[in-house]
Amino acid sequence: MWWAYPLVALAAAGLSWVVALALHRKQQAMQAGEKRVEAERLAEEARRAADEIRRKAELDAKEHELRVQAEFEQKTRITREELQRLEERLLKREDNTEKKNELLGQRENDLTRRDKETTRRDQLSAERLKDAEKVVAEQRKKLEQVAALTADEAKKQVIEKITDEARRSAAREVKRLEDEAKEESEKSARRIIGIAIQRYAGEHVAERAVTTVHLPNDEMKGRIIGREGRNIRAIEAATGTELVVDDTPETVVVSGFDPVRREIARLALERLIADGRIHPTRIEEVVAKAQEEVDKAIKDAGERAVLELGIGRIHPDLVRILGQLKYRYSYAQNVLQHSIEAGFIAGLMASELGLPVKPARRAGLLHDIGKAVSHEVEGSHAVVGAQMAKKCGEDPMIINAIGSHHEDEQPESVLAHLVAAADAVSGARPGARRETLERYVKRLEDLERICVSFPGVDKSYALQAGREVRVMVKADKIDDAESSLLATEIAKKIETSLTYPGQIKVTVIRETRAVQFAK
Repeated sequence: MWWAYPLVALAAAGLSWVVALALHRKQQAMQAGEKRVEAERLAEEARRAADEIRRKAELDAKEHELRVQAEFEQKTRITREELQRLEERLLKREDNTEKKNELLGQRENDLTRRDKETTRRDQLSAERLKDAEKVVAEQRKKLEQVAALTADEAKKQVIEKITDEARRSAAREVKRLEDEAKEESEKSARRIIGIAIQRYAGEHVAERAVTTVHLPNDEMKGRIIGREGRNIRAIEAATGTELVVDDTPETVVVSGFDPVRREIARLALERLIADGRIHPTRIEEVVAKAQEEVDKAIKDAGERAVLELGIGRIHPDLVRILGQLKYRYSYAQNVLQHSIEAGFIAGLMASELGLPVKPARRAGLLHDIGKAVSHEVEGSHAVVGAQMAKKCGEDPMIINAIGSHHEDEQPESVLAHLVAAADAVSGARPGARRETLERYVKRLEDLERICVSFPGVDKSYALQAGREVRVMVKADKIDDAESSLLATEIAKKIETSLTYPGQIKVTVIRETRAVQFAK
């Protein structure tokens, strides 16, 4: 029976395969049915989507058609309105053109009529002119027969008579003017002299802003700076200046616009260097002592200036302000010395003119006191100085002289003109002020360049340190009358183009040379 087992197994395997095949086919039939249903569903959805897209496209097309139609109608309406407006304008222009043509026709007729009238009048005028010339010729013949003179001789006699009368009239007018000038000379001489001197007054103020302090060695720079810079900050805070410590060997620069503070800083720094003890407490003590010393020197300088001029008592505040001018310079000219010099010059001029000397000296000494405080108060130093003098109870005439010496105020007396003149003379005299070589050379070059810029000028030479310029002109292009005019024009251009103290003399030289050789 052993051979029956393989047959049974084979039969079972075949049955299993048949059953599996039947199940597989059934499963495939079910899947095919599901796919068919799904395909039908997808096809239905596609049809619905296509219908929806078609309907939407139809709606969009209708909307676009309506929108295009509306835009076309709007553009058509605008174009129609514009054409209508243009048509109205053309009609108006045609009407205006017709009216203008009518007016032009009328004017043409009027011009034709006036032309004929003018021609007729010209003919009448020509005829009358001929008649008048005949009458004049006849009358001239009769006058020559009666007077026994020709027309030229009569004209000559009339001209001679008119010339004699004009000469006598001019002589009488000159005599009258001379008499009036003599009568008024005593009254106006003092004022005229003052104004004439004042015309070359000039203001040129330049402050020196640094002071140099010498050190025994470069190691002292570190001690002046101190730990973390505390010493140098203490010095700057106590003196109100700025210390510049750079690579310059054995030198420290004190910088500041106030010359009194710079002087205090200089004295304090020199004493600290000499003492060797440099720390914040010691710095405050030394600066306080230096300030006391400078204050005393300021007071002494002001009192010496007052005593030197002999002007009597003066307010202590003005004495202190005068002393501060000792530390101020203008073009390297000490302002206090300049003020003393201006006081003496004003006194001398007042003496020559027969005026009181002391008020002139007083006004000359005080005229620049505003320079001591002008950096603290707004306004020019002349106005500030007048305000200070007014606060200290000075005479109104002296106050006006201080305030007007640079034309910031209107001069009200001869004293004001004398002070302005004394200020100009003291500042412009040779050697009073100096300028750098570069500025000096440039000023001379500018002076010669201005002169050469005029037509007809050949060469120009600046003389006497720029106080005179001589201009050589071409004789064939400039005559004598034009030379005088050229000098005036050059002087005016120099006044407007350059800045200079005093006055510059302009000399125009015209020379004609005739050269021949004897053979």
